[in-house]
Amino acid sequence: MARARMGSGLVVTVLLLPFGGYGLVRAGVVPEGVPIVLGLLSVIAGSVLIPALCEERAPFRHSSSHLTAHTLTGERSVDLNRITTVRLLTTFSHGSAYRTLLVRDAHGVRLGITTERSRRKLRRAIEKADANAAQGVPKPRVSRAARAHMGLASGRGLVGNTILAFLLLMVSVILYVVAVLRLGGQ
Repeated sequence: MARARMGSGLVVTVLLLPFGGYGLVRAGVVPEGVPIVLGLLSVIAGSVLIPALCEERAPFRHSSSHLTAHTLTGERSVDLNRITTVRLLTTFSHGSAYRTLLVRDAHGVRLGITTERSRRKLRRAIEKADANAAQGVPKPRVSRAARAHMGLASGRGLVGNTILAFLLLMVSVILYVVAVLRLGGQ
């Protein structure tokens, strides 16, 4: 958990570098163009690091009740019997959509599922939890898009998720770049 916080802190630090550069420009320590260069580099680094922090990487292990995988921030193990939420994270690379299922369990462990084998395991765990819900066991909150991605619902949820993810990505990148350019130009 400490490595996950450290990884998240690193990403936030990378994204805030241009604003620190602006302070150094105001103090006369660095030339005026530094925040703009840092901003462009930060956008690139942030867009690569943010989705990759909790994604599963080989080698990974599966048991009847756990998914365990290496991530950039260390090994994570999600308890499939105690899943609390499942969301779909959609990112874009090389002209196509890239989807990661973000699973969180009752212990607060989060793992990004990317492989077909892990998706099948997660799907079975959600189907089991849905069946147990009739007996009063609380079932996990699974987004409509995540259900569609796993084949548990119609694919309409994926279309809306993809459009919304693309729009949010574009708006946030544009606002970030505008803020960096405005600060860098002063």
